[in-house]
Amino acid sequence: MANTSTYLNFAGTTEAAFRFYASVFGGELSPIHRIGDAPPMPGAPPLSDAEKNLVMHVETPILGGHVLMGTDLVESLGHKLVEGNNVSINLEPDSREDTDRLFNALAEGGKAEMPLTDMFWGAYFGTLVDRFGTRWM
Repeated sequence: MANTSTYLNFAGTTEAAFRFYASVFGGELSPIHRIGDAPPMPGAPPLSDAEKNLVMHVETPILGGHVLMGTDLVESLGHKLVEGNNVSINLEPDSREDTDRLFNALAEGGKAEMPLTDMFWGAYFGTLVDRFGTRWM
C-alpha cells in the first residue's frame, strides 16, 4: 500500500530527537541504522568513528498512521543543515512506474539532487527539490 511520511534532518541529534518523539507519541523506534552500517561511498573521504555512529535512518509512528523518519547530516560528506533542508516529504508509491511518474513530475522546473536508483537497502530511491523549494524523497 502506498504511504507518505515526513523525513527530518538533524546535525547529530537524530537519536535524541527520535527517542523524545517516541516517548511523546507512545510509539516504538525502528531499529536505528548507523552511517557506519552503509558501504563506503566511492570517492568519499573516510569517516571518523563519531560520524560512523551518526544515525543514517530511524523512524517512529506518530498519529493516524503517519510516520516520522530521520537522519543525521554528515558535514564531511558535504551535508550542511540549514533551515529549509531539515524536512523532506517521503513518498512510497505502490509501483516503480508511479515512483518514476511522481519523481519526474515533481522535478520539472526543480532540481533532482539524487536521481532515482536502486539502493543497497532494497529501495528504489531519489531526492529532489521542486520548483517551490519543497524537498521530496
